[in-house]
Amino acid sequence: MHYLAEYGIFLAKTITIIIGILILLLGIIAISTRGKIRGKERLEVKKINDKYKSMKNTLVHESLAKTEIKKYDKEEKQKSKEISKQIRRKIYLVNFVGDIKATGVKQLRQEITAILLAATPKDEIVITVESHGGMVHAYGLAASQLVRVRQRQIPLTVIVDKIAASGGYLMASVANQIIAAPFAIVGSIGVLAQLPNFHRLLEKHDVDYEQFTAGEYKRTITLLGKITEKGRRKFQEEIEDVHELFKQFVLEYRPKLEIDKVATGEHWYGSRAIQLNLVDRIQTSDDYLLHASENSDIYKVCYTTRKTLADKISFVAQVSLEKIFYFWRQEDTQSKYL
Repeated sequence: MHYLAEYGIFLAKTITIIIGILILLLGIIAISTRGKIRGKERLEVKKINDKYKSMKNTLVHESLAKTEIKKYDKEEKQKSKEISKQIRRKIYLVNFVGDIKATGVKQLRQEITAILLAATPKDEIVITVESHGGMVHAYGLAASQLVRVRQRQIPLTVIVDKIAASGGYLMASVANQIIAAPFAIVGSIGVLAQLPNFHRLLEKHDVDYEQFTAGEYKRTITLLGKITEKGRRKFQEEIEDVHELFKQFVLEYRPKLEIDKVATGEHWYGSRAIQLNLVDRIQTSDDYLLHASENSDIYKVCYTTRKTLADKISFVAQVSLEKIFYFWRQEDTQSKYL
Protein backbone atom coordinates (compact mmCIF):
# COMPACT_ATOMS: atom_id res chain seq x y z
CA MET A 1 0.00 0.00 0.00
CA HIS A 2 2.92 2.34 0.73
CA TYR A 3 4.24 1.72 -2.77
CA LEU A 4 0.82 2.38 -4.25
CA ALA A 5 0.53 5.62 -2.30
CA GLU A 6 3.92 6.82 -3.56
CA TYR A 7 3.03 5.82 -7.10
CA GLY A 8 -0.28 7.67 -6.82
CA ILE A 9 1.48 10.86 -5.67
CA PHE A 10 4.00 10.54 -8.50
CA LEU A 11 1.20 10.00 -11.03
CA ALA A 12 -0.75 12.98 -9.72
CA LYS A 13 2.32 15.22 -9.99
CA THR A 14 3.03 14.03 -13.52
CA ILE A 15 -0.55 14.63 -14.65
CA THR A 16 -0.54 18.07 -13.02
CA ILE A 17 2.64 19.03 -14.90
CA ILE A 18 1.27 17.74 -18.20
CA ILE A 19 -2.01 19.60 -17.72
CA GLY A 20 -0.13 22.78 -16.86
CA ILE A 21 2.00 22.53 -20.00
CA LEU A 22 -1.01 21.85 -22.20
CA ILE A 23 -3.00 24.74 -20.72
CA LEU A 24 -0.03 27.06 -21.27
CA LEU A 25 0.33 25.79 -24.84
CA LEU A 26 -3.36 26.30 -25.54
CA GLY A 27 -3.16 29.81 -24.11
CA ILE A 28 -0.22 30.71 -26.36
CA ILE A 29 -2.04 29.29 -29.40
CA ALA A 30 -5.23 31.20 -28.55
CA ILE A 31 -3.31 34.48 -28.30
CA SER A 32 -1.32 33.88 -31.48
CA THR A 33 -4.38 32.97 -33.57
CA ARG A 34 -6.66 35.72 -32.26
CA GLY A 35 -8.18 37.59 -35.18
CA LYS A 36 -6.86 35.08 -37.73
CA ILE A 37 -9.74 32.61 -37.75
CA ARG A 38 -11.71 34.00 -40.67
CA GLY A 39 -11.14 32.81 -44.21
CA LYS A 40 -10.23 29.22 -43.33
CA GLU A 41 -13.60 27.71 -44.18
CA ARG A 42 -14.87 27.46 -47.73
CA LEU A 43 -17.30 25.62 -49.97
CA GLU A 44 -15.74 23.61 -52.80
CA VAL A 45 -17.80 22.54 -55.81
CA LYS A 46 -16.48 20.24 -58.54
CA LYS A 47 -18.36 19.11 -61.63
CA ILE A 48 -18.05 15.32 -61.82
CA ASN A 49 -18.98 15.31 -65.53
CA ASP A 50 -15.73 17.13 -66.30
CA LYS A 51 -13.80 14.44 -64.45
CA TYR A 52 -15.46 11.67 -66.47
CA LYS A 53 -14.86 13.55 -69.70
CA SER A 54 -11.18 14.02 -68.88
CA MET A 55 -10.77 10.32 -68.03
CA LYS A 56 -12.47 9.27 -71.27
CA ASN A 57 -10.42 11.64 -73.42
CA THR A 58 -7.14 10.50 -71.87
CA LEU A 59 -7.91 6.83 -72.48
CA VAL A 60 -9.27 7.35 -76.00
CA HIS A 61 -6.31 9.52 -77.04
CA GLU A 62 -3.93 6.77 -75.97
CA SER A 63 -5.86 4.06 -77.81
CA LEU A 64 -6.63 5.81 -81.09
CA ALA A 65 -4.34 6.30 -84.03
CA LYS A 66 -3.15 9.88 -84.57
CA THR A 67 -5.26 10.18 -87.70
CA GLU A 68 -8.41 9.34 -85.73
CA ILE A 69 -7.82 11.64 -82.74
CA LYS A 70 -8.74 14.85 -84.63
CA LYS A 71 -12.00 13.30 -85.81
CA TYR A 72 -12.81 12.15 -82.27
CA ASP A 73 -12.04 15.58 -80.76
CA LYS A 74 -14.25 17.27 -83.35
CA GLU A 75 -17.15 14.95 -82.57
CA GLU A 76 -16.74 15.45 -78.82
CA LYS A 77 -16.64 19.22 -79.25
CA GLN A 78 -19.90 19.11 -81.18
CA LYS A 79 -21.49 16.93 -78.47
CA SER A 80 -20.40 19.40 -75.79
CA LYS A 81 -22.03 22.28 -77.71
CA GLU A 82 -25.29 20.38 -77.98
CA ILE A 83 -25.26 19.46 -74.28
CA SER A 84 -24.56 23.06 -73.25
CA LYS A 85 -27.79 24.11 -74.96
CA GLN A 86 -29.84 21.57 -72.99
CA ILE A 87 -31.54 22.20 -69.66
CA ARG A 88 -30.27 19.27 -67.64
CA ARG A 89 -31.19 18.03 -64.21
CA LYS A 90 -28.69 18.78 -61.46
CA ILE A 91 -27.41 16.20 -58.99
CA TYR A 92 -25.63 17.43 -55.87
CA LEU A 93 -23.24 14.86 -54.42
CA VAL A 94 -22.09 14.80 -50.78
CA ASN A 95 -19.81 12.25 -49.12
CA PHE A 96 -20.34 11.47 -45.43
CA VAL A 97 -17.82 9.36 -43.51
CA GLY A 98 -18.85 9.00 -39.87
CA ASP A 99 -16.88 8.18 -36.74
CA ILE A 100 -18.25 7.27 -33.33
CA LYS A 101 -18.98 10.93 -32.50
CA ALA A 102 -20.25 11.75 -36.01
CA THR A 103 -17.84 14.68 -36.18
CA GLY A 104 -18.60 14.96 -39.90
CA VAL A 105 -21.99 16.48 -39.01
CA LYS A 106 -20.37 19.92 -38.73
CA GLN A 107 -19.36 19.65 -42.36
CA LEU A 108 -22.58 17.93 -43.47
CA ARG A 109 -24.90 20.60 -42.08
CA GLN A 110 -23.04 23.33 -44.01
CA GLU A 111 -23.10 21.29 -47.23
CA ILE A 112 -26.83 20.62 -46.93
CA THR A 113 -27.54 24.28 -46.20
CA ALA A 114 -25.58 25.38 -49.26
CA ILE A 115 -27.34 22.88 -51.52
CA LEU A 116 -30.81 23.82 -50.25
CA LEU A 117 -30.12 27.40 -51.24
CA ALA A 118 -29.82 26.32 -54.89
CA ALA A 119 -31.59 22.98 -55.37
CA THR A 120 -35.18 22.55 -56.55
CA PRO A 121 -37.57 19.56 -56.50
CA LYS A 122 -36.50 18.88 -60.12
CA ASP A 123 -32.96 18.15 -58.94
CA GLU A 124 -31.58 15.33 -56.80
CA ILE A 125 -29.28 15.10 -53.79
CA VAL A 126 -27.09 12.03 -53.47
CA ILE A 127 -25.36 11.21 -50.18
CA THR A 128 -22.78 8.45 -49.97
CA VAL A 129 -22.78 7.21 -46.38
CA GLU A 130 -20.02 5.21 -44.70
CA SER A 131 -20.43 4.70 -40.98
CA HIS A 132 -20.44 1.98 -38.32
CA GLY A 133 -22.69 4.17 -36.13
CA GLY A 134 -22.00 5.98 -32.87
CA MET A 135 -23.50 8.35 -30.31
CA VAL A 136 -27.28 8.65 -30.40
CA HIS A 137 -27.53 12.44 -30.25
CA ALA A 138 -24.78 12.91 -32.85
CA TYR A 139 -26.30 10.59 -35.44
CA GLY A 140 -29.74 11.92 -34.62
CA LEU A 141 -28.51 15.34 -35.74
CA ALA A 142 -26.92 13.83 -38.86
CA ALA A 143 -30.22 12.17 -39.80
CA SER A 144 -32.04 15.45 -39.15
CA GLN A 145 -29.89 17.14 -41.79
CA LEU A 146 -31.24 14.68 -44.36
CA VAL A 147 -34.79 15.24 -43.11
CA ARG A 148 -34.34 18.88 -44.16
CA VAL A 149 -33.98 17.66 -47.74
CA ARG A 150 -37.12 15.52 -47.58
CA GLN A 151 -39.12 18.39 -46.11
CA ARG A 152 -38.36 20.46 -49.22
CA GLN A 153 -39.56 17.70 -51.54
CA ILE A 154 -36.14 17.29 -53.15
CA PRO A 155 -35.42 13.68 -54.21
CA LEU A 156 -32.83 12.18 -51.85
CA THR A 157 -30.73 9.11 -52.62
CA VAL A 158 -28.36 7.47 -50.15
CA ILE A 159 -25.72 5.10 -51.51
CA VAL A 160 -23.84 2.65 -49.31
CA ASP A 161 -20.67 1.18 -50.82
CA LYS A 162 -19.18 -0.26 -47.63
CA ILE A 163 -21.22 0.14 -44.44
CA ALA A 164 -24.16 2.09 -43.07
CA ALA A 165 -24.94 0.32 -39.83
CA SER A 166 -26.82 1.48 -36.75
CA GLY A 167 -26.49 5.29 -36.73
CA GLY A 168 -25.35 5.08 -40.35
CA TYR A 169 -28.57 3.27 -41.26
CA LEU A 170 -30.56 5.80 -39.22
CA MET A 171 -29.28 8.39 -41.71
CA ALA A 172 -29.84 6.19 -44.76
CA SER A 173 -33.45 5.39 -43.83
CA VAL A 174 -34.46 9.01 -44.48
CA ALA A 175 -33.77 8.70 -48.23
CA ASN A 176 -36.37 8.25 -50.96
CA GLN A 177 -34.21 5.37 -52.14
CA ILE A 178 -31.31 3.47 -50.59
CA ILE A 179 -28.79 1.90 -52.94
CA ALA A 180 -26.20 -0.56 -51.65
CA ALA A 181 -23.29 -2.47 -53.12
CA PRO A 182 -23.74 -6.28 -53.04
CA PHE A 183 -21.54 -6.74 -49.97
CA ALA A 184 -22.26 -3.42 -48.25
CA ILE A 185 -23.27 -3.83 -44.60
CA VAL A 186 -26.60 -2.30 -43.55
CA GLY A 187 -29.02 -2.60 -40.67
CA SER A 188 -27.90 -3.11 -37.07
CA ILE A 189 -31.02 -1.36 -35.78
CA GLY A 190 -30.13 -1.62 -32.12
CA VAL A 191 -28.68 0.34 -29.20
CA LEU A 192 -25.54 -0.30 -27.17
CA ALA A 193 -24.12 1.09 -23.92
CA GLN A 194 -21.26 -0.37 -21.90
CA LEU A 195 -18.70 0.68 -19.32
CA PRO A 196 -16.31 -0.92 -16.85
CA ASN A 197 -17.01 -0.63 -13.14
CA PHE A 198 -14.18 -0.38 -10.59
CA HIS A 199 -16.26 -0.33 -7.41
CA ARG A 200 -15.14 -3.72 -6.10
CA LEU A 201 -11.50 -2.85 -6.82
CA LEU A 202 -11.82 0.32 -4.76
CA GLU A 203 -13.49 -1.59 -1.92
CA LYS A 204 -10.67 -4.14 -1.97
CA HIS A 205 -8.15 -1.37 -1.36
CA ASP A 206 -10.32 0.48 1.20
CA VAL A 207 -10.90 3.44 -1.11
CA ASP A 208 -14.17 5.32 -0.58
CA TYR A 209 -16.02 6.85 -3.49
CA GLU A 210 -18.90 9.25 -2.91
CA GLN A 211 -21.19 10.84 -5.45
CA PHE A 212 -23.83 13.47 -4.73
CA THR A 213 -26.82 13.99 -7.02
CA ALA A 214 -30.13 15.79 -6.97
CA GLY A 215 -32.80 13.89 -8.83
CA GLU A 216 -33.63 10.20 -8.41
CA TYR A 217 -32.14 9.13 -11.72
CA LYS A 218 -29.54 11.82 -12.32
CA ARG A 219 -26.89 9.11 -12.40
CA THR A 220 -27.90 5.46 -12.67
CA ILE A 221 -24.60 3.66 -13.26
CA THR A 222 -21.05 5.01 -13.04
CA LEU A 223 -17.45 3.90 -13.39
CA LEU A 224 -16.62 4.02 -9.70
CA GLY A 225 -19.90 3.80 -7.79
CA LYS A 226 -21.76 0.66 -6.76
CA ILE A 227 -24.28 -0.43 -9.38
CA THR A 228 -27.67 -1.18 -7.82
CA GLU A 229 -30.44 -3.30 -9.32
CA LYS A 230 -32.64 -0.20 -9.39
CA GLY A 231 -30.02 1.75 -11.32
CA ARG A 232 -29.42 -1.18 -13.67
CA ARG A 233 -33.14 -1.52 -14.43
CA LYS A 234 -33.51 2.20 -15.08
CA PHE A 235 -30.54 2.23 -17.42
CA GLN A 236 -31.96 -0.74 -19.34
CA GLU A 237 -35.28 1.12 -19.63
CA GLU A 238 -33.45 4.06 -21.17
CA ILE A 239 -31.75 1.76 -23.67
CA GLU A 240 -35.09 0.21 -24.62
CA ASP A 241 -36.64 3.67 -25.03
CA VAL A 242 -33.89 4.79 -27.41
CA HIS A 243 -34.34 1.56 -29.38
CA GLU A 244 -38.07 2.23 -29.69
CA LEU A 245 -37.39 5.76 -30.95
CA PHE A 246 -34.90 4.31 -33.46
CA LYS A 247 -37.50 1.85 -34.76
CA GLN A 248 -40.21 4.50 -35.04
CA PHE A 249 -37.91 6.85 -36.93
CA VAL A 250 -36.90 4.19 -39.46
CA LEU A 251 -40.50 3.02 -39.89
CA GLU A 252 -41.67 6.59 -40.59
CA TYR A 253 -39.53 6.74 -43.74
CA ARG A 254 -39.63 3.03 -44.66
CA PRO A 255 -43.19 1.96 -43.77
CA LYS A 256 -42.95 -1.32 -45.73
CA LEU A 257 -40.35 -2.71 -43.34
CA GLU A 258 -41.25 -5.53 -40.98
CA ILE A 259 -39.61 -3.52 -38.24
CA ASP A 260 -39.67 -6.17 -35.50
CA LYS A 261 -37.99 -8.59 -37.88
CA VAL A 262 -35.10 -6.28 -38.79
CA ALA A 263 -34.72 -4.28 -35.54
CA THR A 264 -32.87 -7.04 -33.72
CA GLY A 265 -29.43 -5.42 -33.84
CA GLU A 266 -28.39 -7.74 -36.68
CA HIS A 267 -26.76 -6.52 -39.88
CA TRP A 268 -27.07 -7.82 -43.44
CA TYR A 269 -25.10 -7.57 -46.67
CA GLY A 270 -26.69 -5.66 -49.53
CA SER A 271 -27.84 -8.68 -51.53
CA ARG A 272 -29.67 -9.98 -48.43
CA ALA A 273 -30.85 -6.56 -47.23
CA ILE A 274 -32.84 -5.94 -50.42
CA GLN A 275 -34.93 -9.03 -49.66
CA LEU A 276 -35.86 -7.45 -46.30
CA ASN A 277 -36.65 -4.03 -47.87
CA LEU A 278 -33.76 -2.44 -45.99
CA VAL A 279 -32.44 -1.19 -49.35
CA ASP A 280 -34.11 -0.59 -52.71
CA ARG A 281 -31.43 -1.41 -55.27
CA ILE A 282 -28.10 -3.19 -55.58
CA GLN A 283 -25.55 -0.95 -57.26
CA THR A 284 -22.30 0.87 -56.49
CA SER A 285 -22.05 4.65 -56.30
CA ASP A 286 -19.59 4.60 -59.22
CA ASP A 287 -22.09 2.93 -61.54
CA TYR A 288 -25.02 5.05 -60.36
CA LEU A 289 -23.21 8.35 -60.88
CA LEU A 290 -21.64 7.30 -64.19
CA HIS A 291 -25.05 6.37 -65.58
CA ALA A 292 -26.66 9.54 -64.17
CA SER A 293 -23.99 11.72 -65.79
CA GLU A 294 -25.41 10.89 -69.23
CA ASN A 295 -28.44 13.13 -68.68
CA SER A 296 -27.57 15.11 -65.54
CA ASP A 297 -24.93 17.56 -64.38
CA ILE A 298 -23.34 16.22 -61.19
CA TYR A 299 -21.75 18.60 -58.70
CA LYS A 300 -19.71 17.31 -55.78
CA VAL A 301 -20.16 19.65 -52.81
CA CYS A 302 -17.61 19.73 -49.99
CA TYR A 303 -17.36 22.19 -47.11
CA THR A 304 -13.74 22.28 -46.00
CA THR A 305 -11.82 23.82 -43.14
CA ARG A 306 -8.15 24.46 -43.77
CA LYS A 307 -6.20 23.79 -40.60
CA THR A 308 -3.17 25.88 -39.75
CA LEU A 309 -0.20 24.52 -37.81
CA ALA A 310 -1.59 26.16 -34.69
CA ASP A 311 -4.93 24.38 -35.25
CA LYS A 312 -3.19 21.02 -35.54
CA ILE A 313 -1.16 21.58 -32.37
CA SER A 314 -4.30 22.71 -30.55
CA PHE A 315 -6.16 19.61 -31.72
CA VAL A 316 -3.42 17.30 -30.44
CA ALA A 317 -3.41 19.12 -27.10
CA GLN A 318 -7.18 18.83 -26.76
CA VAL A 319 -7.14 15.12 -27.58
CA SER A 320 -4.43 14.60 -24.95
CA LEU A 321 -6.50 16.41 -22.34
CA GLU A 322 -9.56 14.34 -23.24
CA LYS A 323 -7.59 11.13 -22.73
CA ILE A 324 -6.24 12.32 -19.39
CA PHE A 325 -9.68 13.24 -18.10
CA TYR A 326 -11.49 10.27 -19.68
CA PHE A 327 -12.18 8.37 -16.47
CA TRP A 328 -13.33 11.53 -14.67
CA ARG A 329 -15.84 12.66 -17.31
CA GLN A 330 -18.99 11.19 -15.83
CA GLU A 331 -21.22 12.45 -18.60
CA ASP A 332 -19.48 10.11 -21.05
CA THR A 333 -20.01 7.03 -18.90
CA GLN A 334 -23.70 6.96 -19.77
CA SER A 335 -23.44 7.68 -23.49
CA LYS A 336 -25.58 5.43 -25.64
CA TYR A 337 -24.54 4.31 -29.10
CA LEU A 338 -26.47 3.44 -32.23
